[in-house]
Amino acid sequence: MSSSSSSTAAPSPAIQSILPRLAAVRAHLAPPNPTTARNLASAALTSSTKPTSTINMAKDKVAIIGSGNWGSAIARIAGQNVVKHSDVFESSRVPLWVFEEMIDGKKLTDIINTTHINVKYLPDIPLSDNVVAIPDIAKAVEGATALVFVMPHQFLAKALDAIEGHVAPGAKAISLIKGVDVHGSDIHIFADVIEKRLGISCSALSGANIASEVALERFSETTVGYRKDKEDEGLLWQKLFETPKFRVQLIEDVDGVSLCGALKNVVAVAAGLSDGLGYGNNTKSAIMRIGLLETKNFCLEFFNDVKPETFLQESAGVADLITSCLGGRNRKTAEAFVTTGKPFDVLEREMLGGQKLQGIHTAMDVHNFLKARNRLGAYPLFDKVYHICWDGLAADTLTDGL
Repeated sequence: MSSSSSSTAAPSPAIQSILPRLAAVRAHLAPPNPTTARNLASAALTSSTKPTSTINMAKDKVAIIGSGNWGSAIARIAGQNVVKHSDVFESSRVPLWVFEEMIDGKKLTDIINTTHINVKYLPDIPLSDNVVAIPDIAKAVEGATALVFVMPHQFLAKALDAIEGHVAPGAKAISLIKGVDVHGSDIHIFADVIEKRLGISCSALSGANIASEVALERFSETTVGYRKDKEDEGLLWQKLFETPKFRVQLIEDVDGVSLCGALKNVVAVAAGLSDGLGYGNNTKSAIMRIGLLETKNFCLEFFNDVKPETFLQESAGVADLITSCLGGRNRKTAEAFVTTGKPFDVLEREMLGGQKLQGIHTAMDVHNFLKARNRLGAYPLFDKVYHICWDGLAADTLTDGL
């Protein structure tokens, strides 16, 4: 006699034959597991976007054109970042064009390539080993697709003469040059000059950047202005220059970034004159406010594409003006101009260690341009700086008529 069981009877052979097909239909109709669905979607996206063949994207080759203290500080950052982003940049070698000089009987290029220190313009701060000093500017830019112009504006024309015809196809540039190019009633930023001469797109970088502080990795910000529809170039420059201690902000405003970098040096000269006269912080603050206002008005009057937000929201605007009026070579030499009575060319030789003054030359350029446009009266601070620096007007008239 068999015992009773609670289990159901086994399905017939006919039923068993169709069970797998029923399970498949049920699985197809059932809602998918969320995790499984995400994984499947990700796999599908990867599969659909993955190229069927490997494409070797050409890496950008960087060249730094200029090796003063700012050029050396920027070369130091670029040398590090091309290694960090070696998927984007050629990382083995960053050419640095150096105007050859003799230092204690040795060539400056040899010293830099041996010690990795620019002993004249950025002493005691090592450059990356992949930064190579080259005295021949044409060789320095050979094959380069990312050209960084960082030199006194007085030397740009001669540099472009040497570079023209040696620029790689598809190259792009960025200008760190302070100043304006004036011919009568026409005015241009140097990014435009570079674009026209070399036939390549040129962005601009400027900000509250004392070179030695940037090189010492004190936290700083800067602004890269890129051309309309060229945000990809802005992002490339951001990748080349940004570090945890050097923040790079982007804005579609090459004109505004360039002009703020030029005109703040005129305001810094005014601040230095005020310091030399012992006028105190109230006067200096007033000069900074008036200088910012004249900078803004000048940019918006003569350049159609300047973004108003550049003046207050970007490092290239008010931040750079404040830094330049508190420190920097233009303020320092203007103060000494008042306290010593020495002319600016003598002070430049004695105080700047080979660096060049820019503010007094920009003051002259701006004066000549405004005179040609019959607009001197609208910019009293700019005009007063010119007359004190170039026409022998007494420094203590600085605030008259402001």
